[in-house]
Amino acid sequence: MPGSPRKKAAIAGPKGKKTAPKLPVEQLDRLQAIITATLEDDKAEDIVVLDLAGRASFADRMIIATGLADRQIAAMATHLEEKLREAGFRKPLTEGASGTDWVLLDAGDIIVHLFKPEARTLYALEKMWSAELDEAGGA
Repeated sequence: MPGSPRKKAAIAGPKGKKTAPKLPVEQLDRLQAIITATLEDDKAEDIVVLDLAGRASFADRMIIATGLADRQIAAMATHLEEKLREAGFRKPLTEGASGTDWVLLDAGDIIVHLFKPEARTLYALEKMWSAELDEAGGA
């Protein structure tokens, strides 16, 4: 089941301490705007922003985007790191940037997933984290 609590926990990662305080909404909106603008500049496709506030402890928002090639995805991740640093945000933690189908950037209150089309379809994060699925499952 794509929206099962077990799968959601697996995607969320190990339970641990999140020491950074939550960003005010204005800062969160600014962070999101920088991320989405940078992805648009890098020709990312099908950029989706999911609101996770009150639904996940690890982030308030999730941004999912598609790149067509490993090099494009790696460049998007590098550009995101640069733009966030220039804007005064901390450097995001990055996993998978060495040439895979999926790169994850943890920018604190926003998690960014960069996928190749096949991997995005396989993991179906939009379905897993959709509010409609939670409502249908009684969560």
